[in-house]
Amino acid sequence: MPITDWPDAERPREKLLQKGPEALSDAELLAIFLRTGSRGKTAVDLGRDLLQEFGSLRALLQADLARFCRGGGLGVAKYVQLQAVLEMSRRHLQEELERGDALTSPDLTRRFLTARLRAYSHEVFGCLLLDNQNRVLRWEELFRGTIDGASVYPREVVKLALSSNAAAVIFAHNHPSGVAEPSSADRAITSHLKQALALVEIRVLDHFIIGDGQHPYSFAEHGLL
Repeated sequence: MPITDWPDAERPREKLLQKGPEALSDAELLAIFLRTGSRGKTAVDLGRDLLQEFGSLRALLQADLARFCRGGGLGVAKYVQLQAVLEMSRRHLQEELERGDALTSPDLTRRFLTARLRAYSHEVFGCLLLDNQNRVLRWEELFRGTIDGASVYPREVVKLALSSNAAAVIFAHNHPSGVAEPSSADRAITSHLKQALALVEIRVLDHFIIGDGQHPYSFAEHGLL
């Protein structure tokens, strides 16, 4: 039965308008994104098939171009459309964060950092630069690769913070392994950065590690700053 013959309350678009996007299943959200199904299948059926094929909604959203286009009913146009939607979501979070105080919006800060870093298949180290009222000035990705003394340069971080007129920073990097626990190298580079920034009176407020879970690891919460 085509979706147009379903009761209004069961149609994904109408359901979203009546109850909000959080009321929809992953398959129903995908159906709205896909817009149409395939021969003998509604868009919701196709959404369910894709979730089973990829294993999860997150795996589908993080698939590269080649893997994405192997999915039934998908192609380059849908991949481009999806990447645009994901980037708009990340920019929306950043704009929301820039309107307020990073320290009084800890959940928003974590959501933003997770959206920025969790999908990378390699380690990326970046920082939020804050003014003297802890408002976000900008987000900057600084280094890529294994986070150790050879790949994170304190002088470059100090140079960036000074040029941005930052009063404080929040560091973050991801662990592609999914385990959000600090390594000895993570602890060492955080200490070196904190010491270098202290010389120019710039505070390090936190360092988050983004793993596979919903709650990033916080150095500040664990007493490591």
